Amino acid sequence: MAATVSGYGLALPKVSMGCAVRSKNQSRWTQALPTSGMNVSVRRVAGSSESRFCGEGVIPHQFDPIQLRRRNSGIYAIAAPVAPDTLEDPEVRARLAEEYGFQQIGEPVPSSVTLKKVIDSLPKECFEINDFKAWRSVAITVASYALGLFLISKSPWYLLPFVWAFTGTAATGLFVIGHDCAHKSFSKNKLVEDIVGTVCFMPLIYPYEPWRIKHDRHHAKTNMLVEDTAWHPVNPEEWDVFSQPAKALLEWGMGPLRCWASIGHWAAYHFNLKKYRPSEHTRVKISLAAVFGFMAVVWPLIIMKFGIVGWVKYWLMPWLGYHFWMSTFTMVHHTAPHIPFKDAKDWNSAAAQLGGTVHCDYPTWVEVLCHDISVHIPHHVSQRIPSYNLRMAYDSIQQNWGKYVNKCTWNWRLMKTIMTECHIYDKEKNYVPFDHGLEEESKVIGPLRKVMPNTA
Repeated sequence: MAATVSGYGLALPKVSMGCAVRSKNQSRWTQALPTSGMNVSVRRVAGSSESRFCGEGVIPHQFDPIQLRRRNSGIYAIAAPVAPDTLEDPEVRARLAEEYGFQQIGEPVPSSVTLKKVIDSLPKECFEINDFKAWRSVAITVASYALGLFLISKSPWYLLPFVWAFTGTAATGLFVIGHDCAHKSFSKNKLVEDIVGTVCFMPLIYPYEPWRIKHDRHHAKTNMLVEDTAWHPVNPEEWDVFSQPAKALLEWGMGPLRCWASIGHWAAYHFNLKKYRPSEHTRVKISLAAVFGFMAVVWPLIIMKFGIVGWVKYWLMPWLGYHFWMSTFTMVHHTAPHIPFKDAKDWNSAAAQLGGTVHCDYPTWVEVLCHDISVHIPHHVSQRIPSYNLRMAYDSIQQNWGKYVNKCTWNWRLMKTIMTECHIYDKEKNYVPFDHGLEEESKVIGPLRKVMPNTA
């Protein structure tokens, strides 16, 4: 059952839930007390002497749809995320879509729907490699990236942030072309794909082969606990034993700096031979030699011509722009309060690839320069679909499987939900924030909740 409040809603499980109270002298949670069908967690604000709140109504007339709160004698009341089984209810899905910044939250994918059935329903034209379209994508990216560098050289300082944003977005096109090469959807010639992929990744200082290996695992284990290599929630047992500096680093990385967190993934996973099997070492070394060669030749030339400031201006700032999109695309594709990570024994490929992936619309200029990488559901259904055929495949999925699709248009509420709420894995709620159950809000996440816009 569900209750509607001021245009929003809370799912009310059929069984009574409870109110948990934590004091300074207790462990994280005490015995729950019964409430009227709503699961509410309560935190004591520092300095309050007692908790008088439990079981009374907590719903104000106006509230932030991401985090339901009110002060009550020094107490914060926070509405718990909806239980997964309530996603069967269309009214609940509609209200959660509004709350999280989605246009639609899809129905849970039933076990009768298999990935093979979804793939077989796609037009065969979706899988056709077209050399003209593939090389047209290369031409668009090379031309736009060159234009961006030219504009950097001519723009006054106050226009540089806009030009860096454009150039970084154009650089993301290089990644998408290499991404197609890695999935064997760029050319019928494997050698051509390896060369093009390696060359496209060089200006990004991204070793092509190490990334390809890790990325293949992401597709094979999408949203599988422990196994997925992209945007995995923090393990609660690990979080409890992390040092305070490590916790602070994670809070910054999964909070305010989350749109650049791919830099950490890039540094941690793609330059260490120990993370790859001996049979992969030769190809990994070739990719590493390519990026180190670029750094050894191109970086000194930039510095000789324009100085260190020129290196920052022409390479570093566009590279940070690229990582903004790399991080944003990948986090939005698979992260939302209603999208679960599953143990291997409970994991289902159709549920993960079709129902655990998000379609997000961005401004047209971004989608053109990034070759529709944000049309991501068909890519997870089958990696053999070239980027220029993703929209055709998505139209087919919408027609045949649309009720299972999660879709949104990029907005602040969506980003606020991800960056302030989706942190630590929770088996029942999918995610809880870093400061869940604590006496005070996180000094990193708390201010972020206050300053981020909540518009959708």
